[in-house]
Amino acid sequence: MEWFEALVLGLIQGLTEFLPVSSSAHLEIGKALFGIKGEENLYFSILVHGATVLSTIIVFHKEILKLLSGLFKFRYNEETRYIFKIAVSMIPVLIVGVLFKDFVENFFDGENLIVVGSMLLITALLLAFTFFFKRKNQREISYLDAFIIGIAQAFAVLPGLSRSGSTIATGLLIGNKKTEIAKFSFLMVLVPILGENLLELVGGNLAQNSIPATSLLIGFLSAFLSGLLACKLMINIVNKGKLIWFAVYCLVAGLVSILFLS
Repeated sequence: MEWFEALVLGLIQGLTEFLPVSSSAHLEIGKALFGIKGEENLYFSILVHGATVLSTIIVFHKEILKLLSGLFKFRYNEETRYIFKIAVSMIPVLIVGVLFKDFVENFFDGENLIVVGSMLLITALLLAFTFFFKRKNQREISYLDAFIIGIAQAFAVLPGLSRSGSTIATGLLIGNKKTEIAKFSFLMVLVPILGENLLELVGGNLAQNSIPATSLLIGFLSAFLSGLLACKLMINIVNKGKLIWFAVYCLVAGLVSILFLS
């Protein structure tokens, strides 16, 4: 992978990780256009996802510090309750990671653009639902809500099915507050992605990749910086309820992927 390819793919990851258009779909399309396949593909995906996790930590550092402060008071309070909800939301994706890891990784070979396009169409449908079926009575996220949103996140491991789009749309459809669901969606993914990166490091798999260190660094930095921008932008978009335009975009991107790129 050349440095320019890493720069472009990092920008794609950072800008689309937080917007409801599926970063994995855009990465797969980008890597297919560049001819990047196999393990090199997977290693780079893990790296740039780690970069966008760092972006999330920076944007929500005050909220994260508040949660940790409440946790270390060692009593059940508002902060520990929120952390427990995040833990509940991680159960479905943990099950998928343990039982279906190899199955999911087969989709990240740069040659499944029909699947990617189909999942983009499903993302478009989910986002459209949030526009046409608005809930008037919005409530706080409950433990059951957290689990349901976690199921949406588990399905979103498939490339093309937007993680932020699926979790935010699910939260809105079941009646959660717009001001809360974006933050919850971004915070709930921190531990799963950090855990995946740690497992790869411990297993020594990342050391076996053939991507030059310069390309890895450029890809990481471009994903991190563009992720900072996109994360803040997405919070404002959800609060204003303007997800329908992303539904239109995903519809077009899905059709292009199926009809012209596969």
